[in-house]
Amino acid sequence: MSTAAPEPAAQASAAEPSLLRQAFNVPNMLSLLRLAGVPVFLWLLLGPEEDGWALALLVFSALTDWLDGKLARWLNQMSRLGQLLDPAADRLYILATLIAFLVREIIPWWVVVPLLVREAVLGVCVLTLRRRGFAPPEVTYIGKGATFVLMYAFPFLLLAQGGSDVAAVARPIGYAFTIWGGVLYVWSGVLYVVQARNALRGARDD
Repeated sequence: MSTAAPEPAAQASAAEPSLLRQAFNVPNMLSLLRLAGVPVFLWLLLGPEEDGWALALLVFSALTDWLDGKLARWLNQMSRLGQLLDPAADRLYILATLIAFLVREIIPWWVVVPLLVREAVLGVCVLTLRRRGFAPPEVTYIGKGATFVLMYAFPFLLLAQGGSDVAAVARPIGYAFTIWGGVLYVWSGVLYVVQARNALRGARDD
């Protein structure tokens, strides 16, 4: 497994477009649109409890998440900003959904707490690496898979509310994907911590 590499400011490439220019390419504009939808999504869930609109926004976010990656490759517009925006949007949607679902008692606290602890630990790791001049840990396939499974689970959990036949079918599917995605999400966090530890240990050995 690769470890994070030092990223001193002096290594910034002169050929790299400015962050402002990067922000206005199509994939990054989609990521920014996803980020702008996070507070709206949270308000829909906790304010008027418009689950239908919240579900539509979540599906839109998932589609644009898939599309911005495809467009970045097709248009050759992959950028450092995009590498930061995409996982940030995913993480914020996951955090917003977990908090809203916990407040509304859609999922129990013992499902939410390990995922929130994972985010807190990863945040400490990223800050520690930054202080030592390292880039954040590389996104792993397990991390990507965990995010995909959780984003797939959340719509089913919303559909599971109520006593309809649709809710009865959606409920076990939603819980199954939540448990599966949650385990992968925590495990990917462990892998990120290992990456960070190896990077810091390698720096001390040098």
